[in-house]
Amino acid sequence: MDGDRTQDAGRSRVLVVAPDKFRGSLTAPEVVAAVTPAAEELGWQVRGMPFCDGGEGMLDAFGGATRTSTVTGPHGRPVQAAWRLGDDGTAVIESAQASGLALAGGAAANDPVRATSRGTGELVAEAVRAGARTVIVGLGGSATTDGGRDAVAAVLERLDGRTPLGLGVDVVAACDVTTVLTDAARVFGPQKGADPEQVEELTARLERVQAEYLDVFGERLAAAGVDLPTMPGGGAAGGLGAGLVALGGRLAPGFDVVAQHVGLEAALEGADAVLTGEGALDEQSFRGKVVGGVASAAARHGIPVVVLVGTVRPGTPVGQVGRVSAVDLSARFGAHASWHRTAECLARATREQLLRL
Repeated sequence: MDGDRTQDAGRSRVLVVAPDKFRGSLTAPEVVAAVTPAAEELGWQVRGMPFCDGGEGMLDAFGGATRTSTVTGPHGRPVQAAWRLGDDGTAVIESAQASGLALAGGAAANDPVRATSRGTGELVAEAVRAGARTVIVGLGGSATTDGGRDAVAAVLERLDGRTPLGLGVDVVAACDVTTVLTDAARVFGPQKGADPEQVEELTARLERVQAEYLDVFGERLAAAGVDLPTMPGGGAAGGLGAGLVALGGRLAPGFDVVAQHVGLEAALEGADAVLTGEGALDEQSFRGKVVGGVASAAARHGIPVVVLVGTVRPGTPVGQVGRVSAVDLSARFGAHASWHRTAECLARATREQLLRL
């Protein structure tokens, strides 16, 4: 280890493994599973915690029993959506499970104008009816740009006109973007298959939805000190963030929500190194995403960080947070291997990096 971190005699070195998913290759738990044996073979004690920043992967990060509900998919047809309800009364929902772009067949198959967030609202209502006292909604990977209006309608319908807040339930919308409601179409619409004309159509609709929210919920929003038009994150999941806030929920950085639940700060106590990673490292990785959040937390504890990624985008400021060593798997093992044999590459890179510490 570094000279300023002295190993106690006879004590196994501790490695905190806190990765995001490698989209298209491995889930975050699968990354932990790939890395752990390699570290343990070298005598490290592993504290594994799959991570996410508020989008897909919330269920993996929180753990617990999985439930499945039939809800309205983004295309209007029924889909099976997984969600969780813990013994502590905390429900975890991913908007991607009910209203996701993947469910719609990707951007090429998606109808960005008709795509609906109704299914996510149905899940929120079901969680409330099942006894949840806190409902965490991961906003990410959605096909929708309806301002969350369909989700809001579904919640009110299924709760007989009542809101979760009115029933004493705390709704937390976990997101990793700062886009405001009326900018959602311009920022995210093209990723969801919207052409320029549709972007303008969707923007006009978001402006109408915002006016509706202010008309119906404006008094409560004002009392809570919420300025919906300027609220960062309102445009998350095509405006679903604003819809959940209109119902009385609140927005929170996804990374912080997960970090608090898994106990990242406590896990870092006494740790000798941290390993994190994701599929592609870019400038955004250090702005509210998993890699940047984990690296910043480790820096506060003076712990070195190993970042394993499928690829590093040009111009990425890898060394801007703490003591970070980044390994580009595609550069080290080849693009084909990093994509198709990701677990093997992760294990090999883990051994190489830990032997240097």
